[in-house]
Amino acid sequence: MLENSGHSAQPSRRSETRAPVAPAGCNGGFPSGAWNFWKKQGLVSGGLYDSHIGCRPYSIPPCEHHVNGSRPPCSGEGGDTPKCSKICEPGYSPSYKEDKHFGCDAYSVPSDEKEIMAEIYKNGPVEAAFSVYTDFLLYKSGVYQHVSGEMVGGHAVRILGWGVENGTPYWLVGNSWNTDWGDNGFFKILRGRDHCGIESEIVAGVPCTEHYSERI
Repeated sequence: MLENSGHSAQPSRRSETRAPVAPAGCNGGFPSGAWNFWKKQGLVSGGLYDSHIGCRPYSIPPCEHHVNGSRPPCSGEGGDTPKCSKICEPGYSPSYKEDKHFGCDAYSVPSDEKEIMAEIYKNGPVEAAFSVYTDFLLYKSGVYQHVSGEMVGGHAVRILGWGVENGTPYWLVGNSWNTDWGDNGFFKILRGRDHCGIESEIVAGVPCTEHYSERI
């Protein structure tokens, strides 16, 4: 997930698929499982690590992904999974149960460029899983196209939109490797060719909104 510094509480991403890329990593995780969890179990609000925003802020400290920076390097699968605590931070209201946000629908999107564009246009960003090669780790700008290097694993990301750069169609994608990786945490990848499998496993969903109207 991309880091942001917004002040409003957002649904916590602690139940989303984290996808470290390493030879023994999670290989992209199980995106549809995360979306189904949101639909069946719900997610509480929460901000960034140590932000004290929302019910349960993210509990894993930030680390550096494939760049040299001020944070410690990521340990891949070496870190322990935090204990699941079903209690909001002290002083936060409403309760953990009352703070839950649910998805009303979670589904796969056909592996078709136009279908994916239509889904983003109608319902917002979608999740994709693709194969990561060593040359992707060095991405800085432009439209990424795999040229060389071995595959190092799978990775789950958010496709936010699309465009054309110097005649090359691309997907605009938000990565989860902090803002000092790539193009301020984002990257562009070739669109319409299922490049590195980016269009093969698209998952999306629609939130339930009834409880919002009840609070107004």
